[in-house]
Amino acid sequence: MKHIKTYHSKTVDTDVGPVIIEGPVSSEDMAGYSFAIDLNAFRPSDKQFEAVKEIADFEEGRIIIARHQEKIVGYVTFLHPDPLERWSEGNMEDLIELGAIEVIPDFRSYRIGSGLIKTAMMDAFMENYIIISTEYYWHWDLKGTQLSIWDYRKVMEKMMGSGGLTPAPTDDPEIISHPANCLMVKIGKHVPQSSIDKFDYLRFLTRNQYRSARR
Repeated sequence: MKHIKTYHSKTVDTDVGPVIIEGPVSSEDMAGYSFAIDLNAFRPSDKQFEAVKEIADFEEGRIIIARHQEKIVGYVTFLHPDPLERWSEGNMEDLIELGAIEVIPDFRSYRIGSGLIKTAMMDAFMENYIIISTEYYWHWDLKGTQLSIWDYRKVMEKMMGSGGLTPAPTDDPEIISHPANCLMVKIGKHVPQSSIDKFDYLRFLTRNQYRSARR
């Protein structure tokens, strides 16, 4: 499968000036920008910047950034699932994961997160993918936002919903380990039924493996 990427951008007005949301961008594009120090939900910001630039150059990797002048203040990543996750077991070229999304606190009131996802979905080639996002409450900034776990879940659902992702059932052990966790999914309109069937098998992999073992 050839992974085609088409650049799109939009501008969001804020109290401190315009924020440009754009992508997919390459590591070369990002080399001329700085990375906000508050983008540290997954690892220290300098190391996360290196990881983001690496993903940008994967064949299927997509990075959409939000930048204020020359500083990246938010981003979202799309790439094939981690080899250690169940979602990689089908070796599906048309399955990609929204792996990380971050926006620094100063810009969260401007719906930058939704803007990142909407901009990603402006690329018509995204309709060739099953897009997933695994939402775990331990990655959420509950302390910084002062939201309850359930209010934060509503925020995440609304943000993912801006790109057409909706909750889907699964028996993945990490997701079902807490009721606030969830799997979000969007199935592109050009995805073949064979891929949908394979994905449905992966969603309930534990149950299907149990059934196979009993035969």
